[in-house]
Amino acid sequence: MADIELDAGVDPAFRDDVLAGLATRPRAIPARWFYDLRGSELFEEITELPEYYPTRVERSILAGNAGALGDAIGPDRAVVEFGSGSSAKTPLLLEAIDPAAYVPIDISGDFLRESAEALSADFPGLLVHPVEADFTHPVPLPGSIAGMPKLGFFPGSTIGNFNPPSAVDFLRAMKETLGTGAMLLIGMDRVKGEDVLVPAYDDAAGVTAAFNLNLLERINRELAGNIPVDAFRHRAIWDDMLARIEMHIEARRDVTFSVAGQRFEMAEGETIHTENSHKYGKRDARILLRAGGWTMVREWTDDADQFALILAEAQPERSAP
Repeated sequence: MADIELDAGVDPAFRDDVLAGLATRPRAIPARWFYDLRGSELFEEITELPEYYPTRVERSILAGNAGALGDAIGPDRAVVEFGSGSSAKTPLLLEAIDPAAYVPIDISGDFLRESAEALSADFPGLLVHPVEADFTHPVPLPGSIAGMPKLGFFPGSTIGNFNPPSAVDFLRAMKETLGTGAMLLIGMDRVKGEDVLVPAYDDAAGVTAAFNLNLLERINRELAGNIPVDAFRHRAIWDDMLARIEMHIEARRDVTFSVAGQRFEMAEGETIHTENSHKYGKRDARILLRAGGWTMVREWTDDADQFALILAEAQPERSAP
């Protein structure tokens, strides 16, 4: 079946990733395409669920260590948040460190602008400059913050969505965006029991299922798809060997559909792999950061050591020990 012409506003990278992902075995589509406006809204709902501990625990770490964060980071930095979403945790950081500017970067432009406007209203004296971009690659920053010392902010456990080699590449991209001498405050989820991890990604209310299946809705809407969404279900699996939660969209029955004019078939039980969430022990986290060009400066955790907030510094490249 021939490709069909899509609307001019459709991201060609989305089309290419979806078609390639559906054609490969095993099937997989990158998690960044979850975040259209509806996907971003659903993720914000997920962060408020009782099963989803990372947001709640990280907020408590930020709030409980405001003084230590302010001392370690210092004032007058430009805070650059990667994948800012609703910027829900950002006010806790901004209040702690008294920054000179805030630059949220996100791939979901509509959601980004709404969040930036709301934050500007709460911090009227702060320079806020939203940037719509794929933050997984180096991003040109606004000229207005060029001379300011910078702090990258990457909360949540989003670094866990990357396979380790890709996580290293992303950390290096953040270093290139921010520059040598910059600091990075990053959240990392710890390894813990399956009884805690699986419900966090498969909640009783079905919000995470809706978030996962919304990817199919987006494909239908933007890529002229006719996927029967009700023929699929959400699955969350803990892989202990790889220390990660995997999210899949599983076919409930044999199904045939087309996307952008291309025809696909899936058998009952076959899945589309949509997301990983890797969990890191203390030493694992430090090694990952070092591989990405960052050296840990400080670390804060909750009392149960479920989650870590790590402050790191981008140091010059060295060719010898």
